[in-house]
Amino acid sequence: MPSAIPASGRPRAHARLVVPVLAFCGMVVAVMQTLVVPLLPHVPALTGASPGAAGWLVTITLLTGAVFTPVLGRVGDMYGKRRVLLASLGVLTLGSVLCAVSSDIGVLITGRALQGAALAVIPLGISIIRDELPPERVLPSIALMSSTLGIGAAIGLPVAAVVMENSDWHTMFWASAALGLTDLLLVLWIVPESPVRSRGRFDLLGTLGLAGCLVGLLLAITQGADWGWTSARTLGLLGTSAAVGLLWGRYELRTRSPMVDLRVSARPAVLLTNVAALLIGFAFYANSLVTGQMVQEPTSTGYGLGTSIVVSGLCLLPGGLAMVALSPVSARISAAYGPRTALALAAVVMAVGYVVRFYTSHSLWMIVAGATVVSSGTAIAYSALPALVMRAVPVGETAAANGLNTLMRSVGQACCSAVVAAVLAHLTFRAGGRTAPTLHAYLLIFLIAAGAALAALAATLFLPSDRPRGRGAKGGTVTVTASVTAARESA
Repeated sequence: MPSAIPASGRPRAHARLVVPVLAFCGMVVAVMQTLVVPLLPHVPALTGASPGAAGWLVTITLLTGAVFTPVLGRVGDMYGKRRVLLASLGVLTLGSVLCAVSSDIGVLITGRALQGAALAVIPLGISIIRDELPPERVLPSIALMSSTLGIGAAIGLPVAAVVMENSDWHTMFWASAALGLTDLLLVLWIVPESPVRSRGRFDLLGTLGLAGCLVGLLLAITQGADWGWTSARTLGLLGTSAAVGLLWGRYELRTRSPMVDLRVSARPAVLLTNVAALLIGFAFYANSLVTGQMVQEPTSTGYGLGTSIVVSGLCLLPGGLAMVALSPVSARISAAYGPRTALALAAVVMAVGYVVRFYTSHSLWMIVAGATVVSSGTAIAYSALPALVMRAVPVGETAAANGLNTLMRSVGQACCSAVVAAVLAHLTFRAGGRTAPTLHAYLLIFLIAAGAALAALAATLFLPSDRPRGRGAKGGTVTVTASVTAARESA
């Protein structure tokens, strides 16, 4: 029967599994971002490295993820998304094996760099979904795929904490290698290659310029607290990043096949969506960073609960489950009222979550409730962002554009990490014979994160309206459906 074969030519049974397989890949990649956080305090004793070197296990994944996500998205648009997806998963598996077989800090940092580079899996998966699925399934599917970035981060902390307390720490990396290999086999078996391609030549000079700009900026942001924000190293990196960015932008505007199409990126619909993504990433990450640390603070501080590392990780698990449950809800909101409305609602929910956290920081269950509200808003936001991107960019640039949007979330997370570290380091007092952050430090972080969510709301309200130009459809459904159909026809 002709209806039994989808557009990709795969059997319908396989076609039904494309989204679950891609979502599983995205979740595994997202878990890698937070996998080592519970391990960090123990790394110096386990490896003989300095605390500063141990911190690079997190920093390096941020840097490689930021650089490779838009680059591999562009490569996927040009040469095949499934092909690049498989390469990314292969790199993830290799990085996991390196970390599993060694206790040398240099090898561990190298392995973590490879794990971070695989973050491109998420925008590649979104682009494959847009190309392969029937239009009516695109919105809920990209909602789930985009949410995996938050779901995996929330799940990674408690899982890593449990492994740390009950097994050798290398087990985490052997497990991640097994998951990476499983992803590879599933993609080979289930996921088809997308026929949609963008034209032109790969922009090597533009890629190097983007990498230089991002590395300088993110190094300054992540290391500024240790180096000093006014130190020559920090200011030099910021200045160099700005200069490289200006030269890169000038070059990209003049080249025929740019790494990033700045003219498209400068459109209000794209620019404001990326600004909102940065602010949402900031607001989301504050929730992940401070929840575990806050509940682990000793009771001598007057506000800490003295919980174990496992309990602190489990505080974020309900939020991860809420993100799974809410991704289809977000898709329905986007379909009925448009992704702009969904993103505005998400920003409000996140701000409300931080208000809850501000007033209920002494009870474990209320802390979990506030964190879950923030995660719920994040789920709606992360589901709406790719829909906004897709309706504003050419079909041949979907992976690159979503890669850039994912990059903006990562930059927001990096900025959040720097702000949280600065606030917790400067607002301290002596409690129980040790220096600890004050309760006001945590409350200030909640206010800053709520402000970031409200700023994302402001950026969202300036986006073009969700109202359709034609009749007979609601919200963003017309635009997304039309773009998917155009992609099929161009293929």
